[in-house]
Amino acid sequence: MRSRPFTTYINLPPGPLESDLLREVLHLILSEFRWFEPRRFGHADMEYPIVTGTLDLAPLLAYYEKKKGRHLFVGARTDRDYVCFFPSGPNDLPYVSYFSWTTSLADTAQPAWRQRHIEQVATLMRLVRSPLATAATEDDWDRKTQYEVQEEHSSYQEFTIRDYSEGLPGLFWRNFLGPPFVRLFGERLDSLPPGRAQRLGDDLVLLQPYELPSQASSPEADAQERELIALLGSECFYDHERRQKPTRRPVLDEMASTKA
Repeated sequence: MRSRPFTTYINLPPGPLESDLLREVLHLILSEFRWFEPRRFGHADMEYPIVTGTLDLAPLLAYYEKKKGRHLFVGARTDRDYVCFFPSGPNDLPYVSYFSWTTSLADTAQPAWRQRHIEQVATLMRLVRSPLATAATEDDWDRKTQYEVQEEHSSYQEFTIRDYSEGLPGLFWRNFLGPPFVRLFGERLDSLPPGRAQRLGDDLVLLQPYELPSQASSPEADAQERELIALLGSECFYDHERRQKPTRRPVLDEMASTKA
């Protein structure tokens, strides 16, 4: 049976992800955290092989620079595990910028894995100054970030929100709030039920509505998400029933000017 995919998205500030910073991120992911053994890199089909043994990041960085910092995929031998980088370019929407890690949902059943996940995501967020990171099953991500528009003879997918500047599409299994979102919610974060919010230092807050990502989309998980959204302020989240974007959004000007 094919394993269900589980993805962690770490959003980036506007602008390029410099090669030196990418090197630090790759070193952490592949050498320190050892998310998987890298065997391929390139575009989505990861057409270039990586020789097993001591990892040489130079070919990966050379590819990234050749592509003008637009994308980089690095994967294991199979499609079970891979990371991809999509910083925003000069002609892109500035906040559509992220890197992600996809692995098997089965790994998340291990308590030690879940604890490492918190520590590692927080470390990476601080390194790249991420405003937001989320972790969810592919199914849960799709249902909260897209919806189907029916036309007379066809249909197409539309985004609920395009990027984090427009607010949040909902809550996932794990929601790592960086400074803009900590400021947005303010003291409301302290009113959440015990065990639902965890401060990770002064700059990050983890929201976790339920224990395991495999519980996503269940009636119980949906109810717990709705409870947290009501306490935090429903105006900060996409309204899926009315198909309305959030009316309260994070202030990102400070982050953008710091990047510049």
